[in-house]
Amino acid sequence: MNSDNDLQIAGDILEVPHLLQPPREHPVTVAEFAGLARAVAADRAQWAHLVRYDATTRWYHRLRTGPGYEVWLLSWVPGQGSGLHDHGRSSGVLTVLAGSLTERTERGTRALAAGAQRVFAPGYVHEVVNDSLEPAVSLHIYYPGLTAMPMHTPGQREAQGEPHGEPRAEPCPAVV
Repeated sequence: MNSDNDLQIAGDILEVPHLLQPPREHPVTVAEFAGLARAVAADRAQWAHLVRYDATTRWYHRLRTGPGYEVWLLSWVPGQGSGLHDHGRSSGVLTVLAGSLTERTERGTRALAAGAQRVFAPGYVHEVVNDSLEPAVSLHIYYPGLTAMPMHTPGQREAQGEPHGEPRAEPCPAVV
């Protein structure tokens, strides 16, 4: 039998609708959350008119919610940063929409240009900063929705042989 004809012999999966997964209304996998972030990023009409820049504090706006998740829009003027923190029990996707940001972790520093994405699990400790001379905008998706953002003090736990710094409580939504 010729393998070029296997598709013909087996048939076309699109002709057998009962074999296809139904499209989901809301994301449930990491890949689907990253895809949602890319889709929102591509639709500037959905978010660009909402962006505000505040020189005194980071600006943020909850863009939408779904079953168990939240989508946040943040702006960063030059020099603004999040401080070293984690996201409690939430996993997340960070997507840079405009400008550039710098992410710092215990493993090093990463430059994030427009379009860059970072996916993280609960307990992931990082700091995000706008080190550039231009404002930046980012999109953050949290699953489950963000309920805590413990702040960490650099170096405090490293001295005790632990990797991340000492958490201290901060109420939400100081999102990143």
